[in-house]
Amino acid sequence: MKKSVYSLVLSDDVVEAVDRLAYTRGTSRSNLINQLLAEAVGYVTPERRMAEILQTLSQQMTGLYQLQEQATDGILTIRSPLRYRYKPTIRYRVELYRQPEHAIGMLYASFRTQSKPLIGDATAFFETWTALEQKYGICTAEDSEIGDGCWTRRFRIRADQSTDSQEIGAAIGRYIKRLDAALKAYFAALPDHGLAENAVKPFFSPT
Repeated sequence: MKKSVYSLVLSDDVVEAVDRLAYTRGTSRSNLINQLLAEAVGYVTPERRMAEILQTLSQQMTGLYQLQEQATDGILTIRSPLRYRYKPTIRYRVELYRQPEHAIGMLYASFRTQSKPLIGDATAFFETWTALEQKYGICTAEDSEIGDGCWTRRFRIRADQSTDSQEIGAAIGRYIKRLDAALKAYFAALPDHGLAENAVKPFFSPT
């Protein structure tokens, strides 16, 4: 969204009140005034859209997940424990685009570990998940990338999908839950990788 400089004549008392509110919200005077004016005229700013998506996503992930909001707008980190030696935790980080065009954001999944067996098993899972997503036409090869024990996935909105912020947040939440459940099913079937791959396939069965 393009921004320009405008001159406004405001009461000193109003400016002081705005500055106090901006301080409590951790934002600038200009940004707060922009948000307040947008709300007054019924315009949804990118910041408000991202906040609504992440608020809905946070509500979807309550329970066994640990949530950590970032100082930067449009980012939420979700941690989930995994039953595996060393008791690792997988981290899902959602980053929303401020100006979505071809995609609304990215999902990053990773383990903070130096364990080569864990990195190898995690990479094998992400390869299996990605191959199934492409097989069923859920995403293209350009939408995901696999590293050593980490994985990224771009979120797009199809023409037949809603652009409502709450529905987008709920959809991202459902996706992460399904991904996390498949990951745990995969690891529960190890060390038999063939059995582990078969444990992921039911998550793609038609409903």
